[in-house]
Amino acid sequence: MSQPSTAPSAHAAPAGPRVPEAVHRRRWAVLGVLMLSLLIVVLDNSILNVAVRTIAAPAPTGVGATQSELEWAINSYTLVFAGLLFTSGLLGDRLGRKKVLLFGITVFGIGSALAAFSGTPGELIAFRAVMGLGAAFVMPATLAVLMNVFERDEQPKAIGIWAGSVGLAIAIGPITGGLLLEHFWWGSIFLVNVPVVLLALALMAWLVPDSRDPKPGRVDVPGVLLSVAGLVLLVYGIIRGGELADLTDATVLAPALGGLAVLVGFVLHERRSDHPAIDMSYFGKPAFSAAVAAIALVFFALMGVTFFSAFYLQSVRGHSALESGLLLLPLAVAQMAFAPRARIVVERFGARTVCAAGMLLVALGLAAFALFDASTPVWVLEVVFFLQGAGMAHIMPPVTVAIMQALPREKAGSGSAINNTFRQVGGALGVAVLGSVLSSVYRGEIEGHLGGVPAALRSLAGESVEGTLAVAEKLGPAGRDLVAPAHQAFLDAMHVTAIASAAIALVGAAVVAAFLPGRAPADPVAQDPEAGAPARGATVPAARPEGDTPRASVPASGAGTGESARR
Repeated sequence: MSQPSTAPSAHAAPAGPRVPEAVHRRRWAVLGVLMLSLLIVVLDNSILNVAVRTIAAPAPTGVGATQSELEWAINSYTLVFAGLLFTSGLLGDRLGRKKVLLFGITVFGIGSALAAFSGTPGELIAFRAVMGLGAAFVMPATLAVLMNVFERDEQPKAIGIWAGSVGLAIAIGPITGGLLLEHFWWGSIFLVNVPVVLLALALMAWLVPDSRDPKPGRVDVPGVLLSVAGLVLLVYGIIRGGELADLTDATVLAPALGGLAVLVGFVLHERRSDHPAIDMSYFGKPAFSAAVAAIALVFFALMGVTFFSAFYLQSVRGHSALESGLLLLPLAVAQMAFAPRARIVVERFGARTVCAAGMLLVALGLAAFALFDASTPVWVLEVVFFLQGAGMAHIMPPVTVAIMQALPREKAGSGSAINNTFRQVGGALGVAVLGSVLSSVYRGEIEGHLGGVPAALRSLAGESVEGTLAVAEKLGPAGRDLVAPAHQAFLDAMHVTAIASAAIALVGAAVVAAFLPGRAPADPVAQDPEAGAPARGATVPAARPEGDTPRASVPASGAGTGESARR
């Protein structure tokens, strides 16, 4: 084999395989299927956020879940998801991304059907974990497949559309959940996933091509186990602290500190392993680390607010689940409108400026919650939700592109796992930490108003705004005096939590402003990081996997990526 030249040659073949013509022709249809798969996973969580109040109600309306159990209904899904993303990404690269995608969506559908008929909060938490298992194999596979059906220059556009589908899920989820809750029992919010899963399975089998890493290496089983154990212990300790309103209790410190110790061991193991679940060398690149940190921080800040916003809209302001979903439409519309176009803004101003501005918009929207009360005009809420959606739309596509294009195409599963792991871990910790802050402040505020509550009900009344309102309803006329203090205590707790969330988002803005790359040069040499790729505009014979129909010579990037250039 000849030695590669030091300068790119106009006729040098790329090191990595390019997209076969048959796959290239249906790339947008494949993206549609991937978006449908992503839609199911994200939609379910957005539906659950609207339904938390109903699930918290006693049977038969709900299952009587406590504040802690509601958090675990979210976190059991997220922690299983985050803990298994390492394995699922590696298995996708090894066994084939289409195979793990089909497996994941099937498990997700089964978990959804089981969750729909949960009889207790414990069953709901367990079946949500099954759904998290399925989702762990879906989310990274969608992004990995995307990276293998689009050429490099089209990937930012495709990723923007992929990220915009999250906005579509945010729009459809709460409205669908509200409609279902108004006409059916609470379990319908999970059962609705089943027919969508069946449709996705049929389309995947028909349209999605398979791809894999030709040299995947071994699966890092110890690393995966360490990560799962560390995350579960840490977040359990934080949630326990929220339940007790005391972060110094032994039952809080023991699991939290133990989880931190296990996670430190995980990092040390990954650095020494010759087949790590996460290649730590990628984190030595400031832009890569900043992109990962941005994802974790923005979802840390947003997920905590998303958790309490359902209670604010429904318990304090008195909106129905459907009305709450409609109020979130501006956030979804902004994401859907701006995410696919984020690449254009990045090309003009650079990822650093665009992402920092997006983080500042998110921080502004979160800080606005500190000024909300029970009578804040609806139009103010809508403007704030729109700003948050616009901010997210200018964060997620650029940082996802930065992460995915830092890795070779054959490692797309691992790159997607890193992207989604930090996103989900950030979200899980956001719900746990900010949920604990909300619970602690609420307990302190409401405690002085529970003197006339029977001792048997006092613990429930002091746990959350839903608990207080449930006790007030049970006490009848004697409980009316609890309603106004409960609303005020929740608003005070929400204000504190919103300020904490905004502070986290500001930290994220500082991180991306310091470490993400600025505006690219006007005419950069388009040297593909996949070693040996030719310069912009060079015509090369397209390499192909064995058995694929040869494609005509095409330009590596630039104008030659148009449809006419491929025919």
